[in-house]
Amino acid sequence: MPLQFIFGPSGGGKSHYLYQTVVEEAAKDRTKDFLIIVPEQFTMQTQKELVERSEHHAIMNIDVLSFERLAFRVFDELGMYQIHVLEETGKNLILRKLAKRCEGQMHVLGNNFKKMGYINEVKSLISEFMQYQVTPEDLESWVGDEDNPMLFRMKMQDVQVLYHEFKEYLRGSYVTSEEVLQECAKAAERSKMLQGCCLAFDGFTGFTPVQVKLLETLFPMAERIWATVTLDQRCDPYQKARMQDLFYMSAKMAQALLELADGAGCEVLEPIRVEEGK
Repeated sequence: MPLQFIFGPSGGGKSHYLYQTVVEEAAKDRTKDFLIIVPEQFTMQTQKELVERSEHHAIMNIDVLSFERLAFRVFDELGMYQIHVLEETGKNLILRKLAKRCEGQMHVLGNNFKKMGYINEVKSLISEFMQYQVTPEDLESWVGDEDNPMLFRMKMQDVQVLYHEFKEYLRGSYVTSEEVLQECAKAAERSKMLQGCCLAFDGFTGFTPVQVKLLETLFPMAERIWATVTLDQRCDPYQKARMQDLFYMSAKMAQALLELADGAGCEVLEPIRVEEGK
């Protein structure tokens, strides 16, 4: 299960090299599954490019998926139809109901929930907490930290009340879109589709903690892994980057993948460096 990076500047041809490699490898062995993971907004474009590159314009054993689509493919394979995903409108409605119920417990933000769009802002905040695995208990520790400003602590206390009630309301009934990947990580080892598959990651500048959690499960299961990283040839991806560096996010992503590879016992192959125009 070796990992191979494809480094190069933006527009330099990293995706071109990756897609051509995957198409050629997929043609050699039709029994293997090749999964190309891209951000949601690039799935259709990537499928189009792969079809155009493939012989007879057909990609029989190549799938282009986002992280969320991959999760639902696994759920479908395993018959996990009991998972009900709560959409954004549903979140707003539930939070409005809970805000009314907990109005007396929220001393700073309570009156703001009547303002236009305020519920939606709180929903976005809670969604981000879930995406980065920040729990109500974490908020409670922030509230108790006297080094934080008093107003911040009071606001976080109100958010913590609502966040806790929201989690309790959903328990056993629904999962949010941010929790879909957590459910997939729990079930991935039972998936025959993922066993021995070849994974390729393209178009990412980093991964959220829930995505990293899923990758921890996927890496030991994959037969081969490729990842494109936008990085100037003068940058060393194996050295820890400083936050002020131009390619800090790309270097941080490469470090995260190297740590995952080390944890899974993956060999790291010599990287491919793509130069612009070549």
